[in-house]
Amino acid sequence: MLGPFSIDTFFPAFRAMGADFGVSAAAMQQTISVYLIAYAGMSLFHGPISDAYGRRRPIIAFTLLFALASAGCALAPSFHGLLAFRALQGVAAGAGLIVGRAIIRDRFAGPDAQRLMSHITLIFGVAPALAPVVGGWLLGLGGWRSLFALLAAFSVLVALWCLLALPETHPAKARSPFAARPLARLYGRMLRDRLTRRLILATMFNFGALFLYIASAPALILDVLQLNERQFAWLFVPAIGGMMTGALLSGRLAGRRTPIQTVGLAYRLMALGTVVNLGVALLLAPGLPWTVLPIGLVGIGISCAFPTLALLLLDRYPDHRGAASSLQAFFMLLFNAMTAGLLAPLLAHHPLALAGAAAALSLLGFMVWRMALGLLPPA
Repeated sequence: MLGPFSIDTFFPAFRAMGADFGVSAAAMQQTISVYLIAYAGMSLFHGPISDAYGRRRPIIAFTLLFALASAGCALAPSFHGLLAFRALQGVAAGAGLIVGRAIIRDRFAGPDAQRLMSHITLIFGVAPALAPVVGGWLLGLGGWRSLFALLAAFSVLVALWCLLALPETHPAKARSPFAARPLARLYGRMLRDRLTRRLILATMFNFGALFLYIASAPALILDVLQLNERQFAWLFVPAIGGMMTGALLSGRLAGRRTPIQTVGLAYRLMALGTVVNLGVALLLAPGLPWTVLPIGLVGIGISCAFPTLALLLLDRYPDHRGAASSLQAFFMLLFNAMTAGLLAPLLAHHPLALAGAAAALSLLGFMVWRMALGLLPPA
């Protein structure tokens, strides 16, 4: 949950932080891009580190590093200092999510793994919905620095819980040594595999359609919809509610539908949400609730597809699940960083352009999935 919280909590504080540091809204957008680029780069190593040293110790170490980085953000004396500590947050934030997927696959297989992955997606969906609401209220009570102080305290509690309750699921006899050249060769082998590339790209484009709205939230909420810093829930509750509903649906389908059937249903839901979203943006002036509700419908499809797509990738590399999870996360995060730094600033004030770009990303995801179907092993 640290990753979503470190992005969404301070969205309501964008204006206050920009005024405090004397920087523009476009410059503030880089606090997301810098974080995501660092997150993406380090995500290539979180999984392999856990393959070499076990799952438990890396999660605890990186969670404590995240606490340190969050405290640095809270005390940052300048905008450049803030960017540096945001990058450090990105270095640490991905361990829980990436290694967590490997933990699930260490202990469960088939429908049980899909069901648990769906439940984890559901739990993780709570954070983005709560984060901007909490951020808006804390901004009024203690200023923007209190947001990062909360992240520091919360991550210390998470590290303590992991220390006391998280079991080790990757025994020493199953571990592979961490070395740069073998790791580079492994990633090269994965990227040469056509099915691996297509599963990664499908996941990347699917989530990109939703993340475009997340990255555009400050402009969409504050400028287009003319709401205040405590009303970010108008966007995030429908979006994350859709994600949680999709995760529940995926869990219900586990063992009842094949992976291909589950993903096919997910894309039909995405298509329905995309058509409604485009229609609303084309025919209606921006307003509540119609501007935000279709995003939730798209989110149902995205979240219904994600656990199955992730497990299809992890099952392709049973001896290197951490590395496979890392590679998937790397491309998703790198694309999200480009979305936040390039697309969102251009499109955020134009609802029809936002809807069109999100539709294009969903279509790309579907096309790549169709290309992957012929490469999937028999069920």
